[in-house]
Amino acid sequence: MCGIVGYLGPSNPVPLIIESLRCLEYRGYDSAGIALLDDAQQLHVVKSAGKLQNLVDRLAAEGNVAPRGDGSNAVTTLFSAPNTQAASTTNGHTHLGMGHIRWATHGAANDVNAHPHMGTERQIAVVHNGIIENYYTLRQQLQAEGRTPVSETDTECIVQLLESNWAAKGRLETGSLEAFRKTVIETLGQLQGAFALVIMHRQFPETLWVVRRQAPLVIGIKDITNHASNKPAFGGEFVVASDTVAVIPHTNRIVFLKDDEVAELSTAGLRLMTQDGTVITPVIETVDASPLQIDKKGFRHFMLKEIHEQPDVIRQSLSGRLQHPEDPIQLFGASVDITALKAVDRLVVIGCGTSLNAGLVGKYAIEDLVGIPVSVESAGEYRYRRPIITPNTLVVAISQSGETADTLEAVRQTAKLGAKVLTITNREDSSLARESDYVLPVRAGIEVSVCATKSFTAQVVVLTLLAIQLAEMHESTPTACLQALKTELVRLPALLDSYLASDALGKIQEVAKTFSGFPNMLFIARGMNYPVALEGALKLKEISYIHAEGYSGSELKHGPIAMLDNTMPVMSILTPGTVFDKMVSNCQEAAARDARMIAVSSVEPLAENVASLFEAIIPLPACDEVLSPMLTSVPLQLFAYYIAEHLGKDVDQPRNLAKSVTVE
Repeated sequence: MCGIVGYLGPSNPVPLIIESLRCLEYRGYDSAGIALLDDAQQLHVVKSAGKLQNLVDRLAAEGNVAPRGDGSNAVTTLFSAPNTQAASTTNGHTHLGMGHIRWATHGAANDVNAHPHMGTERQIAVVHNGIIENYYTLRQQLQAEGRTPVSETDTECIVQLLESNWAAKGRLETGSLEAFRKTVIETLGQLQGAFALVIMHRQFPETLWVVRRQAPLVIGIKDITNHASNKPAFGGEFVVASDTVAVIPHTNRIVFLKDDEVAELSTAGLRLMTQDGTVITPVIETVDASPLQIDKKGFRHFMLKEIHEQPDVIRQSLSGRLQHPEDPIQLFGASVDITALKAVDRLVVIGCGTSLNAGLVGKYAIEDLVGIPVSVESAGEYRYRRPIITPNTLVVAISQSGETADTLEAVRQTAKLGAKVLTITNREDSSLARESDYVLPVRAGIEVSVCATKSFTAQVVVLTLLAIQLAEMHESTPTACLQALKTELVRLPALLDSYLASDALGKIQEVAKTFSGFPNMLFIARGMNYPVALEGALKLKEISYIHAEGYSGSELKHGPIAMLDNTMPVMSILTPGTVFDKMVSNCQEAAARDARMIAVSSVEPLAENVASLFEAIIPLPACDEVLSPMLTSVPLQLFAYYIAEHLGKDVDQPRNLAKSVTVE
């Protein structure tokens, strides 16, 4: 889940790499590092444990970069390598560099384990995202050669293996570019696992190597060709990154690497090869995207801003798909053949974390409106089972980033069995989207906070639209009922706008402060909102580090009720619907055990005997039961936020987490 940046070109690499790493902080923030090649062809590596700002401060202290005069945390174009002048495309200067931001897998988050890693001879440097599964075997082999590891990482064995292969077969003596090219390809064949690599060699100051296997890596191309002569120009400039968001500020011409492809980047151009060294033609795509804008817009944290963006996110998700309640849902473009969807008689929904919870909401909506069975599976478990796929099974993969390793592998597994795959994602340019038959973007916009909020709501909106469209195709729900549901859906953003501007937020903040000192908490709900209870507990765990669990209210008496006493708060979700009375009974069972009861309720007024069960009641506007998760999740997001803020936690970058989970 680490973030990788590589640069080759005429510009100063330091500020570009640092600012690109800022775009990738969602991928990890345990440590960061940078490697540069100076005019004397010496590798300089600077790295620091902790967040990216620690690296910036260390670079500034060592004279490589300095804060801007405006007091911002960005860096200037100072670069202290020997004899390096101001970069331009006219002075014949090529700069080479790479950067890394880490989510630790092998070894603690410290300076030694931070990337980039260099070999014993300090000839080669590598940054790596992923996991080398056979690293222990490789490490033993390399130690037998006298190559002693310095770090605890699996990454170090990559650079040592490169050194070993470079020294073998007379390649070191030859010292040619072709010889090192063969070294990179040979090394790729010896590595097992999922990984993305950027490689530098001090002997080749105008060349960068990029490798991908089941981990995201893209190449941005800028000014690669002199269009007048149609020949490579000096200004061949490349920005490599784990995500297009780090490339788009520099160029929108992108090469999306495929598995086991090796790219050799140089001032002469781009050489793309397969794992056996066969040269292939790169496909350069023009990505329609604007530079990433990271702005809190006056909010204290990105999470709070993103919670308040949810009404607009719902509008974006509905735009062009739900024109009028009397019109059919149009989720797919006119050019997409959806004939196969009409024959679907079973859905398998796969996801992880918040996406898995959204999938559970979708299960309730689809089964209720369409009347076909839906199984919801953790992608990490499903990929290792023997999937049962029938000709009319539709696999629905949900992933905010579209790069979730477990979900991606589960999709590949089911696709081999002939399943049609529909992906719901926030990233249309992701690996998951590219490997699916149908893609439904959720249109949530960039979500900076690691804790998912608006992307969850957007996923639920799209799943609800899918349920309605399938119901229209199958004619499984009366037209009048679907039109009423669509009418409610259209008014939902305004309803949520009013709620986020109401006094209810003050009430949530007050309740959060009251219950912030408890080490444990239960969240309970029934029916459509049972997945919301799971999501509410997940949000609290993620950012406050308070142990919380979500349960169906019906499950309380089957075990969890043993934990209830006056030290256990229970958050209950009460909405009108088929299981309201049952949910009230479950709350009474909890209250009888002296649990500290809180309610999120859209029933107004609650009957006196029900209201008396609760120490605090957080009000919520009412809506159709099928749509209620889009509202009930919001106060739970705010509840978790206010508790974490009160406890002084790092809300946007909680410990041990990363937003895009690209390792198993």
